[in-house]
Amino acid sequence: MLAPEKDFIVSPPRKTVRFGGTVADVLVKYKQGDINDYELLKHQLLDPDIKDAQIINWLHEFRVSVMYLTKDFEQLVNIVLKMPWLRRSKAVVEEYLSFLGNLVSAQTIYLRPCLSMIVSNFTPPRVIIREGDVDISDSEDEDENLPENFDTCHTALQIVARYVPSTPRFLMPILVHMFPFISKPARTLECYIHNLLRTTIYFPVLRLEILHLVTEKLLKMDVSASRQDIEEAEEAALRHDETEGTMEEGLFNMDEDEESLVNRLGSPANEMMAHPTAERLDIGLSILFSYIKDICYVNGEIDLSKAKDLYRDLLAVFDKLILPTHACCSMQFCMFYICSFKLGLAEAFLEHLWKKIQNPNNPAVIRQAACNYIGSFLARARFLPVVTVRACLDLMVNWLHMYIDNQDAGSRAFCDVTYHGPFYSACQAVFYTFVFRYKQILEGNLRKGLTYLQSLNFERIIMCQLNPLKICLPSVMNLFAAITRKYQLVFCYTIIEKNNRQSIPVIRSSSGGDSVQTCVNPLDSFFPFDPCILKRSKKAIDPVYQVWEEESSVESFQKPTKKAGAVTDEDDFLKDETLQSDGTVGITPGSFDSHLLSPTSSVGSPPVTFLHRHL
Repeated sequence: MLAPEKDFIVSPPRKTVRFGGTVADVLVKYKQGDINDYELLKHQLLDPDIKDAQIINWLHEFRVSVMYLTKDFEQLVNIVLKMPWLRRSKAVVEEYLSFLGNLVSAQTIYLRPCLSMIVSNFTPPRVIIREGDVDISDSEDEDENLPENFDTCHTALQIVARYVPSTPRFLMPILVHMFPFISKPARTLECYIHNLLRTTIYFPVLRLEILHLVTEKLLKMDVSASRQDIEEAEEAALRHDETEGTMEEGLFNMDEDEESLVNRLGSPANEMMAHPTAERLDIGLSILFSYIKDICYVNGEIDLSKAKDLYRDLLAVFDKLILPTHACCSMQFCMFYICSFKLGLAEAFLEHLWKKIQNPNNPAVIRQAACNYIGSFLARARFLPVVTVRACLDLMVNWLHMYIDNQDAGSRAFCDVTYHGPFYSACQAVFYTFVFRYKQILEGNLRKGLTYLQSLNFERIIMCQLNPLKICLPSVMNLFAAITRKYQLVFCYTIIEKNNRQSIPVIRSSSGGDSVQTCVNPLDSFFPFDPCILKRSKKAIDPVYQVWEEESSVESFQKPTKKAGAVTDEDDFLKDETLQSDGTVGITPGSFDSHLLSPTSSVGSPPVTFLHRHL
């Protein structure tokens, strides 16, 4: 909050040992060409052993002489601004804050240097240990007074803004320029992001720009660390910990409890990510989540007005940065999180995405991305009631039927992703939502639920000339086919088998020989709200997140039998896809990177046992 008004009065200087005349005399002499006292003054201010009493004395004289500190004395002012005032006594801090107020009110040319000095203290100071001319250490200074120092920095910004109302306009470029590199230590990024977001509390005019800045930086981390890289790093770290734990258990077996090893390896205190970029991203995103909640909730109750305002800002950032970014893993969860606070926010988000899908003036890539988001959101948002899911399915399915009507008489009524990308993405969103939500639709009243699903007329969609089953991801297609056959809604396998026979593999030649490749994801689609893999951030998401629940009665296609002598690198890649003997689906619909079945596989219908369910 804004610090109480300070009275910048002329307080009597403290008696201390010093050399040269007063600051006013030194400045006058310097103007007359006598620079001896001026150099002596700079030397005393640069003294690393300067005492608090000396600093207070100098600052008092600078305050009363501030009208003389024109641009000619920029070097001297910069020396004063670089003084380590935050780690001094309370009296020094108060005197320094008074000096800043006097300086910017009398000499606005120093506004930017003052703001830069304050922002430079948004991160922990660094300690450099030198041995001769070589730096042998560069570690963070664990300052116990760090929170207090940050409080003082924010007080300083508010004091400056009190005397220069245009401060926010000059502050934002400085905040952008001084944002630490993403390779900096996680602690540095954590403190800077925290202080950036805190600035929006008293400079609300900057909130949209600061949210844009934070999201942009975190998004760069997000796309530079793929889901696969993060998961591999976590698995490697877990194996390493298990190996070390086993060795320690063998060396120190004493009377140790059998569960101690498990408790140690699975300790909730170990929240660090093994992947360094993922660790920085996790910290930054968890801070953003905390900020979102603190803004939206007051005394444990949601403030709808504040939540709506923040939602609009986050949505603007989402449209500009996140939606056009392909296959980011984590940053989109900021929208998921705020939408979980109130159903009205979630419905507004769905409506916003739906408008993008419907608008033919939007680029196809944006419309397809909006389809990915709306399907993944409907599937994964546990806080969405079934009535909202049904309403969205009605909208999308009706749009699909209208699209088919418009294409039937056209010259492009054939399967082509180039022409019909948004249509195929919308089909996949419908199928994906159905796979996740069909149980809820059928709960309570099976007959009414089946009547509703039959009214969607899936058969017309999959039987149309655009042939969406040929384009959709095999993981989604297989589950949709299995579930719809189970409830006798539509029979997809004849079309799937026909598509598989008609698919032509692409032969690529390389120095290692020819290889057969097939495009298993022609839409280049992804599911934005696949499970969050960041340890800290997922704690905020898990309570409102719908996980995939496998069902033993829903079976996928069996893989073709390998021919003798046909063992290749591709066979090694696919061997992990072998289904379990109990008939459970060994895939998560959204996690298709390593679980896709090749569309060129010769597949058969599901076993007869699939139909053994009495409706």
